[in-house]
Amino acid sequence: MSDNVIIACPHCGGLNRAPRARLGAGEAPDCGRCHAPLFDGRPTELSSADAFDRLVGKTEIPVVVDFWAGWCGPCRAMAPEFAAAARDLEPAVRLAKLDTEAAPEIAQRYNIRGIPTMILFGNGREIKRQSGAIGRSAIVAFARA
Repeated sequence: MSDNVIIACPHCGGLNRAPRARLGAGEAPDCGRCHAPLFDGRPTELSSADAFDRLVGKTEIPVVVDFWAGWCGPCRAMAPEFAAAARDLEPAVRLAKLDTEAAPEIAQRYNIRGIPTMILFGNGREIKRQSGAIGRSAIVAFARA
């Protein structure tokens, strides 16, 4: 296991090498390209296939993606819980949200049939998924398991 991990910047997409020990200590570095914080305690909004592929495919820490839609009541109910879980999990785990209406090709790629659905990715590959609205503690447990 390397002492460093690659993290895609949620703002500019730049790839950053960060010491694994800093992330484990809860320290969040800034992007080397745009100088914005790599983590801000909120889920990253993914609005395109390119943004999804870069963030999920290039980031070497676990990434939990919430597949949702604005018209979905359970999705809207889970949103504050997901945001709270981001504060608990970052910088060890990245949380992101993908609007299935804005990027239907990604939802089709992962065979999303019901929303909300969360998928945990590791090194760009699906590790596990959970469908249905759940609370903060269950989201944290899902990401850490």
